Amino acid sequence: MNLFEVFRQAIDSLRSNKLRSSLTLLAISVGVFAIISANTAVLVLDNYFKDTLSLMGGDVITVSKFPSISMGPTDWETYRNRQDITIAQMENLQDLSQSASEVGPNRTYRTTRVSYGERETEPNIGIRGGNEFYLANNAYNIEEGRNFLPEDIDYARSVAIIGADVESALFENEEALGKVIRIEGRPYTIIGVTEAKGNVFGSTLDRFVVIPYTHLAGIYGRNWNIGIQVRAGSVENVAATIDEITGVLRAIRKVDPADANDFEITTNETLGNAFDSFTGVLYMIGFVIGGIVLLGAGIGVMNIMLVSVSERTREIGVRKAVGATRKAIVSQFLMESIAICQIGGVIGIIIGAGLGNAVALWLDSSVVIPWGSAMGGVLGMMIVGVVFGVYPAFKAAQLDPIESLRYE
Repeated sequence: MNLFEVFRQAIDSLRSNKLRSSLTLLAISVGVFAIISANTAVLVLDNYFKDTLSLMGGDVITVSKFPSISMGPTDWETYRNRQDITIAQMENLQDLSQSASEVGPNRTYRTTRVSYGERETEPNIGIRGGNEFYLANNAYNIEEGRNFLPEDIDYARSVAIIGADVESALFENEEALGKVIRIEGRPYTIIGVTEAKGNVFGSTLDRFVVIPYTHLAGIYGRNWNIGIQVRAGSVENVAATIDEITGVLRAIRKVDPADANDFEITTNETLGNAFDSFTGVLYMIGFVIGGIVLLGAGIGVMNIMLVSVSERTREIGVRKAVGATRKAIVSQFLMESIAICQIGGVIGIIIGAGLGNAVALWLDSSVVIPWGSAMGGVLGMMIVGVVFGVYPAFKAAQLDPIESLRYE
């Protein structure tokens, strides 16, 4: 008996018991769907996260008081008790470090409205303090105008660089450069507009105004907690630069040699490692849920095959009477079990991949095809079909042909 004939018989068996077969296929499909959709969604998130990280140079190092990413139990009280990272410490680091270049602050001082004439934005514009290195350290490009000059920082000038969302909200039909906007009543002259970067996880990256940090320090004070961004010059120099700035900062912050660092250092690599740990958890959850469902589905396959053996007892007797061997009977029922599992598996793979890529559409990311997971699903369904179909197949092969012919 060829494979096509066996597959056709499996389809006929499914059609003859539509409700029972549908429930079995549903269980198999749900199990495969859980695994494939989780894997596809994780692949989409992984691509999206890597694309987002690639926007920032691989040699950018961030120093902060709190961890950039925290997974699991966290002693936030310890972090809160750390001394703040101040502008003075950043400037000392800039003077003392030999490896770090393009040192700059990373701080959002306010989230508020920005106005121009009678137009006004929503109160959701981040007012950030930066210097001439801020845009490069955060992967922004100037679309119109210019970047800050060292003189803008040294003289604490009231100039501003705005994001694309601010431009579209206030200057829809006119040139933004040279215009004076107001933030909390204070005037700032626009010297630059950045290129739009779009959204990350549904949040825009273009709703901000950058002002010289020296100017904002004169308004809000120099002792606010800030983040510090530095560049190592190349990816190869990141480790050496981290070692140097760690030593310099420990000296600046007067950390006892026996104590741990009272600040956090983050790079693209550490963010990537944290995200890999997170996606690993998602993979595990998908496999556990899918495995539990597939176990129930396998039991359902065994049940439907046992019922099929019982209902086709006379057929088995006739086949044996005309010369069918035990091997042929085993092969027939085993292949039917595998066929049922493969049909359910293919349905689950298609639906799971489609739903997983819905995340890609939501994030405006590239669609992924989980070939590895799909091949694993096909192989897994074959194993499930064999494991849970072997007992019904052997039971069918062991039927006595005479008794089978008498079976009503």
